[in-house]
Amino acid sequence: MEKNDQLLLQLVYMLHTSAMQGLGKIADPTGNLTKNLEYTSQTIDILDMLKEKTKGNTTDQIEKTLDVMISELKLNYVDEKGKKEEVKEDKNASNENDAVDNKKKKSKKSGSTKKTKKK
Repeated sequence: MEKNDQLLLQLVYMLHTSAMQGLGKIADPTGNLTKNLEYTSQTIDILDMLKEKTKGNTTDQIEKTLDVMISELKLNYVDEKGKKEEVKEDKNASNENDAVDNKKKKSKKSGSTKKTKKK
């Protein structure tokens, strides 16, 4: 394999690793798992651009490697984005349920405080 092919693959692996860290799938160099979906999306775009710009100018092995890595990142990105949206929906539903419960409690309190004694 030529030196430039090796360097291109090294760049692709670095971007892939960085994107997987942004997805929270692997730990960053400090050992922390963090998610940054915006960064991951940008990294996927960069890999797509590299694939497009190098098309027909690299080996089949490099093209297949790019295809596999981009597909893996896109699938994981969609999965993580879906999880984030589910959490938002759950929080919204929980907040709506809390608001309804609070209204019911206030309604019961205001109705129960006006008791009259019979003589």
